Amino acid sequence: MDMGRIPVDLDEMDRKIIAILREDGRITVTDLAERAGMSKTPCQTRMRKLIDSGVIRGFRAVVDPASLGLDHVAFVEVSLSDTREAALRDFNSAVRRIPEVEECHMLAANFDYLLKVRTADIRRYRAVLGEKISSLPHVASTSTFVAMETVKDASS
Repeated sequence: MDMGRIPVDLDEMDRKIIAILREDGRITVTDLAERAGMSKTPCQTRMRKLIDSGVIRGFRAVVDPASLGLDHVAFVEVSLSDTREAALRDFNSAVRRIPEVEECHMLAANFDYLLKVRTADIRRYRAVLGEKISSLPHVASTSTFVAMETVKDASS
């Protein structure tokens, strides 16, 4: 989350458009307008405003990771040796460059970051942990939790 972002004032219609797009990002503007209960041009204008303001950050395909051979999920607690702003920026910048890290969250906890890492198997995860995550700037320690089953995620 961008801490510097100014909240956008959304009305009920904006929220309705967002809800519909979250269900079906490939819906045509005509169908979106119809489902939202408005005409096409105002719907298109609102959608453009939501995109331009950064409320809607993009559209993408939701892919089944298992079909790509990426069904091993691990959550990694990361503790840093230095938590001053420069160290946090270094870590944040470096972790963004690791493709296996799907998510990275700074937490208020007894560790500093929680990573969601997706790989083909435990052997590949071990390599990512040893060669990439442990080598990130200011990493003091890590602790891994392996997911046995995904019951709910962003695409379900």
